[in-house]
Amino acid sequence: MLTRKQLELLNFIKTRMDQDGVPPSFDEMKEALDLRSKSGIHRLITALEERGFIRRLAHRARALEIIKLPEAMEKPGFTPSRSSPPRFDPKVIKGDRTDPPRGAMPVEAVHAMELPVMGRIAAGVPIEAISEVSHHVAVPGSMLSGHGSHYALEVKGDSMIEAGINDGDIVVIREQTTAENGDIVVALVEDSEATLKRFRRRGGMIALEAANPAYETRVFPDHLVKVQGRLVGLIRNY
Repeated sequence: MLTRKQLELLNFIKTRMDQDGVPPSFDEMKEALDLRSKSGIHRLITALEERGFIRRLAHRARALEIIKLPEAMEKPGFTPSRSSPPRFDPKVIKGDRTDPPRGAMPVEAVHAMELPVMGRIAAGVPIEAISEVSHHVAVPGSMLSGHGSHYALEVKGDSMIEAGINDGDIVVIREQTTAENGDIVVALVEDSEATLKRFRRRGGMIALEAANPAYETRVFPDHLVKVQGRLVGLIRNY
């Protein structure tokens, strides 16, 4: 038995997936259900998942899959207790458009996706590996290289400043278990500590290099280091 809000959310997700082929973002769900924060959406999604109506796929943007629907939604003419908001159809008022500056380039729509921010990653002395989603961040689709899953991490520390990575930046990581020499990677050290460093393999040893002369290069036997992903993008807030 679903609550009214749970039913509203499930109906909104299904409607958007039928229309667009992808689930709505957390912000869109929040607006559709008239909630003040996305934490309420997280609780509703968790409840739907626990009841077996939806499934979340790890490390993928908007990773929701509808597994089943309640009987009420499968009946013809079903309407939720409150209607979902219409899709936006912005229109320009006649006479409200001005001519662009001479030589201006056309502005193209930018496709964006939401990625889970999995917590903080040390750009300094390694900290404990983090696997809990703290929030989500919108990332331009052009930043997501190749196929596979992506996730984001907040940088803590200054060991990679000469590579242009500052404390507080958000790094976009492509999940992979291999790396080429010179790649900046998320490395899991001894199955307990995660760090963001430049990867170098030297025979049976792996060096994790900082991009700050204040930090030493750390060298480990290769069986103690597991590559968790490669840096493909960076987001900075000012």
